[in-house]
Amino acid sequence: MATVSALTLYPIKSCAGIDLPEATLALSGLVAEGVHDREWMLVTREGLFLTQREYPRMALVVPRIEGDALVVEAPNMPSLRLPLAHDDAAATLQVQIWDHSVPSADCGDAAAAWFADVLGGACRLVRFRPDVQRPTSTKWTGGVAAETRFSDGYPFLLIGQASLDDLNAKLAAAGRAALPMNRFRPNLVVEGIEAFEEDFVESFAGEGVVLRPVKPCARCPIPAIDQATGIPGPDPLDILQTYRANPRLEGAVSVGMNCILTEGAGLRLRVGQELDASIAF
Repeated sequence: MATVSALTLYPIKSCAGIDLPEATLALSGLVAEGVHDREWMLVTREGLFLTQREYPRMALVVPRIEGDALVVEAPNMPSLRLPLAHDDAAATLQVQIWDHSVPSADCGDAAAAWFADVLGGACRLVRFRPDVQRPTSTKWTGGVAAETRFSDGYPFLLIGQASLDDLNAKLAAAGRAALPMNRFRPNLVVEGIEAFEEDFVESFAGEGVVLRPVKPCARCPIPAIDQATGIPGPDPLDILQTYRANPRLEGAVSVGMNCILTEGAGLRLRVGQELDASIAF
């Protein structure tokens, strides 16, 4: 039996998350107070998505939900308020995220200028349009239809706490500092399963909810970035490469599993909730 030990919503892709005691489950990811996971995203003027890979300082952009707005803060900057109500008159900007081209709502010049000051480079802020659906690849879902917003590919990322504990033990043995879970930016953390057992789980199910792991998460350099300072440090990929190179991903290092929701849309998931972890045989 697995127990949900943390839930994190990331309103703006690659910026800081919001830790939650509970959240609503949607097919496209976690939802809290009307805010969806990866609902906003920073892009270049040409519409190409931006992440901490290009701008580590994105880690310092901290959102919170306050009434009818998403309030965003960053060091030495005034607060920015983003209305939660969708602007039907917003200009449409076609944006590119990996292989997907998505029509999105441009959030305007003031938001663009605010984020450009934070990052030190020109950018635009866009929002996922409520009339748009972005399907996930069915290559990893066995043909099961799923959807997401501005995540890299799937609506949920789940990691077992024991998996991080295992990595930290290896880092300690190499004389290196332990890493917090936020380096890996999961939506769900579960306890009660063995290290990397999530790789072999068919489903996490309980109280009407069924989350199905479908694709190992290939790791990029973002886990090297201190999420509290936005400063890159030692990259754990060298240690992970020694035992987490995944042949299913052509040798890429994997930590955590991308998941889809197959039952329970509209239901709540809470920290402390137990989920039966069924192993795939």
